[in-house]
Amino acid sequence: MTPPLILGGTLGFVLGLGLWAIMAALTSRRVTLMERITPYLASHEAPESRLGPSETTSPFAVFARLIAPWTNTLVRLVTTVSSPNAQTEKRLAKARRNITLHQYRLHQVAAGTAGLTLGILVSLYLAIYRNAHIVALIILVIAAAIAGVAACEQHLTHTIRRRSERIILEFPTIAELLALAVAAGEPPATALDRVSRTSNGELSHELAIVMNEVRSGEPLTDALTRFGDRVDLPLITRFAEGVTVAIERGTPLAAVLRAQAQEARDAGHRTLMEVGGQREILMMVPVVFIILPISIVFAVFPSFTALSFLP
Repeated sequence: MTPPLILGGTLGFVLGLGLWAIMAALTSRRVTLMERITPYLASHEAPESRLGPSETTSPFAVFARLIAPWTNTLVRLVTTVSSPNAQTEKRLAKARRNITLHQYRLHQVAAGTAGLTLGILVSLYLAIYRNAHIVALIILVIAAAIAGVAACEQHLTHTIRRRSERIILEFPTIAELLALAVAAGEPPATALDRVSRTSNGELSHELAIVMNEVRSGEPLTDALTRFGDRVDLPLITRFAEGVTVAIERGTPLAAVLRAQAQEARDAGHRTLMEVGGQREILMMVPVVFIILPISIVFAVFPSFTALSFLP
């Protein structure tokens, strides 16, 4: 691919991108019914000062408003190729990400844009110095953009997995503390409040959310049900269901909590044994493929050397 052809392709790409941006700006900005009636429904606010506007408009805010139509289009595009909105909101709550769905989509757009930029740079290098085919370069650019969006999804999945592991590790201790508090005569709500205030961790944070919902007027059973759905772990779901049944039917709650804590410890021991078995198999790889061949070489090489000097 010659340099004039590359220059022409780049200029054509930039021209097409500019035309697309103009068309998107003209077609995406339509006055809605809400925007038409909002000035007539707005409340009467205090007049602005005669000395000047009360707010300072920064260049970044102006730039954000200029690229808002493009950003909305990219967000819609990322939404079509990514996970659904309902599932993404549930995953954000499970990962304890204090951002909205729109903010997460903007993060995906930024990751996709970074991947697109990197793909374009690599494609230009391959086109100039390696004479790569144009179809392969286009596929590379598209794959780089998709990889950026997928990397954002993978980071969210990794965050969920790490947080779930921490919750499972914290559960036996939290269950034992609740069992001790209930056995001492405290009601379940008071025991949950005490444990959430005196302990730290991901599970304690979730229990604090439960108690905040209870203080706002929600029944404890409904808050525990939402807690199980929000965390979405089989162990925590059984814990929420067990506490709910014990509250509704009046069964001994301390025994239920101790049984669940012991079950969680047994599950943790089984998981450690499984991980230990996998690590043992992985440890055989350097022994068989590195240490054993070197030992054989050191054992056989002197014999071959001695035989080579024989007449």
